[in-house]
Amino acid sequence: MLPTRRRLSGIVALLALLMTGCQVGQADQVDQTSAQRNESMDPGIGHVHGLGIDPADGSIYVAGHFGLFQVRAMNTAVRIADRVQDYMGFTVVGPKTFLASGHPSAVDVAAGSPAHLGLIRTADAGLTWKTVSEAGTADFHALQPAGASLYAYDSQSGRIRRSIDNGVTWADGAQLQVADLAASADQPDRLYATTPEGPVVSQDGGKTFTALTGAPLLAFLDAPGKGLLVGIATDRTVRRSEDGGKTWKTQGTVPGPAAAFSTTDGRRLLMATEEGTVYQSRDGGRTFSPAYKPAPA
Repeated sequence: MLPTRRRLSGIVALLALLMTGCQVGQADQVDQTSAQRNESMDPGIGHVHGLGIDPADGSIYVAGHFGLFQVRAMNTAVRIADRVQDYMGFTVVGPKTFLASGHPSAVDVAAGSPAHLGLIRTADAGLTWKTVSEAGTADFHALQPAGASLYAYDSQSGRIRRSIDNGVTWADGAQLQVADLAASADQPDRLYATTPEGPVVSQDGGKTFTALTGAPLLAFLDAPGKGLLVGIATDRTVRRSEDGGKTWKTQGTVPGPAAAFSTTDGRRLLMATEEGTVYQSRDGGRTFSPAYKPAPA
């Protein structure tokens, strides 16, 4: 049976999201190099790739094409350590402790840094980072902790990867096209992924996947607890399931096309638009209000 027009438009939207993964190409090098040569031409956040809340103080962090930023006021987001690099994957794993992946600045690449950061870790909220593994090899566009397991989607190999030693070593899983990953500490072997064909689920730690029957076409998905799933569909609706994806409820609608999404408990939700505006919901996605808006140019 041919997909409906609405489903086709959703698939196109999700494919567009999958293809917005930034590369260290000529345009990016020009943007980053110009920004570092002339401080008055700060490029801002750039494309937003990730969001997180630091449990140490409740601060919102925005991982973007031109750095990691802490939101401090409605029109103020401060680049951490003045470091310009592309955070393609980002997740908060504890107080002041984050994991990330992506690309160094064009200036650092010209100085000899590998084009792919692999997995990097900070224990001081982004002031300093240490390489954990896969430098020069992996570009993780999605990072998902699940108890003692850490899952990742490597855009270079097109594979799901799993680590049980905090990202030091990795085992290969299934090969598929992924926009987002979701898993919880309550069910560490159960991994969800959003794909252009619809959300899929693995019961064996990412080795094999099957379709999540009856689920909406989701762009982003989180698993805050056992059986609880919260995500954003390609039609911009916030969807919630409390039975592992068997049934879904529509909570509300996000204010614009989502470029990133995050939730830790299913009630406090963060979403960002492509241009860098961050919205927050405190009622599970029924309503949203701005948490950060870039200052007018």
